[in-house]
Order: sequence, then structure tokens, then C-alpha cells
Amino acid sequence: MTLKRARATMPASVRRELDGLGLMQAFKQRPPYQRNDYLHWIERSVRAVTRRKRIDQMLAELKAGGLYMGMAHRPSARAR
Repeated sequence: MTLKRARATMPASVRRELDGLGLMQAFKQRPPYQRNDYLHWIERSVRAVTRRKRIDQMLAELKAGGLYMGMAHRPSARAR
């Protein structure tokens, strides 16, 4: 899959949170466009409060599975 947007670099702080919560594998299982979108979305935040909110949303969606940017994403749904 070719991305139309430049590939985002993962900030070390986000990497630590993903590793610390055991969510790095869930992040890596997402399609490249989703990983890139999450990182660009976080990077574009101006205020620290907004950045925190976006990171928290990404982490919650990765933990829950089945969600991407607040929308249903069936391929990432976890078996129950």
C-alpha cells in the first residue's frame, strides 16, 4: 500500500505509552494509513491538552479494537 501523505515519525513519548500499555502490537496490526493518520493527527495538535486527548483516544481505540477515529472498524474488532 502506498501512502499519499508523508510517513509520520512516531514520537518517543507515544512509543513509550504504547509499549507501557502493551498496545504496540495492536498499533502495528493496523493498516499503514491508520498508523500514519493517528501520528499526523497527534502531531498537528497545538495545545498540550489537545495532544493528550488525541493520544488517549488512540490508546482507547487500540485497546478496545473495532474503532478508528471514533468510527466502527470491523477488521480491528477483537474476538470476544
